[in-house]
Amino acid sequence: QVQLVESGGGLVQPGGSLRLSCAASGGSFRLYTVGWYRQAPGKQRELVAYITSGGSTNYADSVKGRFTISRDNAKNMVALQMNSLKPEDMAVYYCNANRDFLGKKYDYWGKGTVVTVSS
Repeated sequence: QVQLVESGGGLVQPGGSLRLSCAASGGSFRLYTVGWYRQAPGKQRELVAYITSGGSTNYADSVKGRFTISRDNAKNMVALQMNSLKPEDMAVYYCNANRDFLGKKYDYWGKGTVVTVSS
C-alpha cells in the first residue's frame, strides 16, 4: 500500500512558476512509475507527465519545455517543476503511482493540490 500526498499548489500569475511535490509512504516507491495528472473544471483528468522507476520521462505536448518531472527515491518524492505557467494550466493536480507486479496492477492516487493561474 502506497500513500501519496501532494503539496506546492497555490496562486501564481501567468508566466510564473510553481513546484509541486508528491510525497510517498509505504510500499517500494522506487519501483513505481509516478505520474502527475490534472483536472480542470468541466474537463477530464489528463496526464501531464510521468517518470518511470528507471528515470525515463514523458510529457504531454502542452507542457513540453515548461514542466520538468523528477524523482528522489531516497526521499520517496517526485516533483513537478512548472515554469511559464499559463491560465490553461489551472487545475487540480494529482499524483499517481502505479506498477504491474506478478500479474497484478497496483495503482494509487493522492488527493490533489490546486493550481490557480491568474493575474
